[in-house]
Amino acid sequence: MSSKHHTDQAESTGSVRAYHAPDSVTAATALLADGQGVVIAGGTDLVLQRRATPSSWQPVLVSVRRIDALYGVREDEGWLWLGPLTTVSELLLDPLVAHHAPVLRRAADCFASSQIRNAATLGGNLCNASPAGDLLVPLILLDAQVELCCSDEGVTRVRSLPVEQFLIGPGRTSRQPNELLTAVRVPFVQDTRVFAFEKFGTRPALDIATVSVGLSAVRTGDRLTQVRVALGAVAPTALRAREVEAVLENRKLDDETIASAVSAAMEEINPIDDVRASSWYRKELIHNLLVRVLRNAADS
Repeated sequence: MSSKHHTDQAESTGSVRAYHAPDSVTAATALLADGQGVVIAGGTDLVLQRRATPSSWQPVLVSVRRIDALYGVREDEGWLWLGPLTTVSELLLDPLVAHHAPVLRRAADCFASSQIRNAATLGGNLCNASPAGDLLVPLILLDAQVELCCSDEGVTRVRSLPVEQFLIGPGRTSRQPNELLTAVRVPFVQDTRVFAFEKFGTRPALDIATVSVGLSAVRTGDRLTQVRVALGAVAPTALRAREVEAVLENRKLDDETIASAVSAAMEEINPIDDVRASSWYRKELIHNLLVRVLRNAADS
């Protein structure tokens, strides 16, 4: 297994000390085994992360861009397999994503500028774990799972867990420092399911979401069943709104039900004040977007 390595003479400045570019998962996990490396792919948030948390910065970079096994989209025995190095542009254009995960395609269409979409990766959006990450709400709706791989004394170990459990806080995931994200898997869904995703930002297609709302359900007459609702940028992580789901489950989707669902959402969310919006404004946005999503579902 080959691994390209460079040493930066500027070690004393606290900048990058070493750079590795392995060409296999085995080589990458061996480099990460001591927990001292930073995995990079698209690298669109790397400088921002370094400035935000300099004390946790690891000066050894492990680029995974040469690992062919981390790219691509394919069907795999009842699952849609997504390589973590799949770019947002590729998610937007892939016919399998459009068929099996249309809500993920919709979110990709709302993601930043075309230049950023061409560089940003699915794995990067997951591992950055921003509460406002555009792809996180649809992945929660889809019951997506992540696959994590590590090298334990030369033995490769793999574990899987739902995206909802993978995200544990702002910028924090349950990925251990010696683990590499090797796949995202989405179970095939019923053709009868309806999906919706709405995002609000100052410039919706360019900005990080001020809030986002997603819905997945089976439409049966004037009712929704198997309801899943997820909300972004209103809690420490992208949030599955279980109280909202309970209100909507198998109830006539009329104005009374929609109002009850909005009230439940207000109880579940805990948005912050930041440079993009106040907590009050985010609550107003969730109210309006959720009403829009549910009324569209009622009219479809």
